[in-house]
Amino acid sequence: MPAPELRICLDETDLDAALRLDARRGLTSHPKYLPMRLHYGGRGSALFGELTRQPEYYQTRSERAILSDRAEEIARALGAEPVSVIELGAGRAEKIRPLLGALDRDGRLEGFWPFDVAAGEVRDVLIELATAYPDARLGGIVGDFTRHLAHLPDDHGTRLVAFLGGTFGNFTGMERGQFLRDLREALRPGDWFLLGADLVKDPEIILAAYNDAAGVTAEFNLNVLYELNHRLDADFEPDNFEHIALWDDDTATVDMRLRAMKPMSVDVAGLGLDLSFSVGEEIHTGISTKFHRAELDDQLQATGFEPVRCWTDERDYMGAFLAKAV
Repeated sequence: MPAPELRICLDETDLDAALRLDARRGLTSHPKYLPMRLHYGGRGSALFGELTRQPEYYQTRSERAILSDRAEEIARALGAEPVSVIELGAGRAEKIRPLLGALDRDGRLEGFWPFDVAAGEVRDVLIELATAYPDARLGGIVGDFTRHLAHLPDDHGTRLVAFLGGTFGNFTGMERGQFLRDLREALRPGDWFLLGADLVKDPEIILAAYNDAAGVTAEFNLNVLYELNHRLDADFEPDNFEHIALWDDDTATVDMRLRAMKPMSVDVAGLGLDLSFSVGEEIHTGISTKFHRAELDDQLQATGFEPVRCWTDERDYMGAFLAKAV
């Protein structure tokens, strides 16, 4: 097989420019906010990995159970043709591997493309999977899947785009609609979309995942301030902020915030910003929306997809939604 193709849609300069734009826009807004994607810089990815291992954090275990237990069913639902799989936000591509294995055992894994902003992880995954799947066409896309969906591989045959881990719920309603429309435009009729989503359940179970007893979620949330200190020469004092996670029953959304516990002045030298915080003032740091199955089916249908099947774990905590582009 030829060497894996690597499509570079952004580099460190682009990521730095995006960080500056996001931070300036968010910190000068009222109320202040920081996009969820800023949490994964520096120690953020490692902290999130630790978070997924906490007993209260059901999302990763529940989705892994679906993909492990139902991989053969999902593969069969894709029909009999060879399939090229593209995973958005792939990271180490751990979530998708049961499905890759099922397709490979059936002789139908045409190719695999991890799509992520971290070039090093994309390269590492391709090196690792080249041994596991020597007959598949492997390639990678280093980019932002909210901006670079036009760079999906134009492989012959059927393509499956997988978007797992519940990240879809971190988008606002408008962002979700725009993402689905952009994805549909990038696909051909007959291509597939597999979406992992967190389902509505007892709010106490949901909130516990964002307020774990070990405090890992709080550390993960506060890490965004350390990242701004490091990347933008800011002088935030993270110990003077507290982690807050609130449940909004009307929107079925967890709202994460950092609340100032004392009056503060903060210098963000890298942006030339002088900020002030009053006691109780909050920085909104991300949302996580939970979904009813029928609601998500309606969103998919409204943006050019035909919902085909939904698999859930045994407790109906998470769902894997399969839809076809029409």
